[in-house]
Amino acid sequence: MADTPNTSQRPDPPWLAGVVKAEPSAPLIVPYMAYLVLLAFNDAFPTKLLPVAIVLHIILGFWAALMFRRHWPAMGDWRWPIALVGGLVAAFLWVAGQHALDGLTIGNYDLGGRLPLYPGVPEPYDPRDDFGTGSLFWLYAVLKITRACTIVPLVEELFWRGFILRAFIRWRRPEEVPWGRFAWKAMIGSALLSTIQHPDNWGVSIGCWLLFNAMFYWTKSLKCLILTHAITNLALYSYVIRAGDWRFW
Repeated sequence: MADTPNTSQRPDPPWLAGVVKAEPSAPLIVPYMAYLVLLAFNDAFPTKLLPVAIVLHIILGFWAALMFRRHWPAMGDWRWPIALVGGLVAAFLWVAGQHALDGLTIGNYDLGGRLPLYPGVPEPYDPRDDFGTGSLFWLYAVLKITRACTIVPLVEELFWRGFILRAFIRWRRPEEVPWGRFAWKAMIGSALLSTIQHPDNWGVSIGCWLLFNAMFYWTKSLKCLILTHAITNLALYSYVIRAGDWRFW
């Protein structure tokens, strides 16, 4: 069915109502775009103040997302068992798949390297070089993981599963596409498009996006995918810290 927002809460401010009226998909798009804009501002902070930047990013990101919450379609159920299995499988595929692609070549191109659309080569960042191994490092690490397991899954799933999958089916009026309607062009097209977001892990991004898409088509639950995404990120970052495999940081 088409999106049916909850109208039982107090009315929107006029400017917000105007945004949603002009673009019905704004509640799914704007939180993600606001997150990206705020992420860009992180680079303006001195390295030692990155924990402060992350806290502000989380708070402002949630503010930008939640002011649209009454316009979100029905989000479904959390489905913890499915989300747990899917999240752990995705994290394993991300790491194992990337290491499997490393060194595989087509001509002179390394399949484990950076997406050809982007210049340069991947450069792993070890935060211990800037924060040491003491309390400041752990503060930074915990906050970064918190962001990856809270605001990131929310805004990305609203955008990728909530908007992009349906936009591939009907670009002009995606909100009229029933929640979870399957189409191969959406399934594959969104997975390919995800490589722009993950240029240094583009190969495994395609695989994980196909998995996430399949789970969404199966469950028709955005809550399940938000939880799956959060578990994936938690497992991935836990692995990075334990193994010191900083290319995934």
